[in-house]
Amino acid sequence: MRYVIVGCGRMGEGLALALRRGGHDVAFVDDGSGASEGLEPSLRGRLVAGGCFDRGTLVRAGIEQADGLAAVTGSDEINVVVARLARLVFRVPRVVAGLHDPQNAELYRRLGVQVVAPFDWAVNRIADLLLYAESEVLASLGDGQAEIVCFPVPPPLEGRKTGYLTVFGEMHVVAVGRRGRILLPSSETAFERDDTVYVAVLRESSERLRSILALT
Repeated sequence: MRYVIVGCGRMGEGLALALRRGGHDVAFVDDGSGASEGLEPSLRGRLVAGGCFDRGTLVRAGIEQADGLAAVTGSDEINVVVARLARLVFRVPRVVAGLHDPQNAELYRRLGVQVVAPFDWAVNRIADLLLYAESEVLASLGDGQAEIVCFPVPPPLEGRKTGYLTVFGEMHVVAVGRRGRILLPSSETAFERDDTVYVAVLRESSERLRSILALT
């Protein structure tokens, strides 16, 4: 797969390294701001110098053949414009814009731009690590708006049905790990000792899930 990253800061560099480890081809667009000076040597050969909005620069970076583009400069405004340009003009299949000010998130989504707010994600992830003593966050969805968490079934929950942890529109048991297998349960499936529970839960309902578990 081929990807274009606009922005050579720490986020862009980390993203590029992750993609390269997966065997993908990555190209950077550098606007000459100096962010690329600290770039890891193995990535410097992938730099394309020029303006973030310049068509020729983006074409040289391979945007016409790109499977995805990430706009992760230090400016929300630049990121959203580049993302829309990639989507609407170059028809890049997968486009994501980094977001520094969460207040812009809803506006940008209305413009059809998929955004990621690193600060909000980090705050939510740290809170999870502090508050879910025995649970693990497997996936974060919609900039942390919902998560898939898993945890060993606590003894008081044994024998209860999965519907006990289901609150319509807030949380739902999506799977149960049992004796090395994954089950897709119904609301009537009962928890057993040594089960692992997988729950999809909205961020604002995390405290409710913790309260339910504390009361079992």
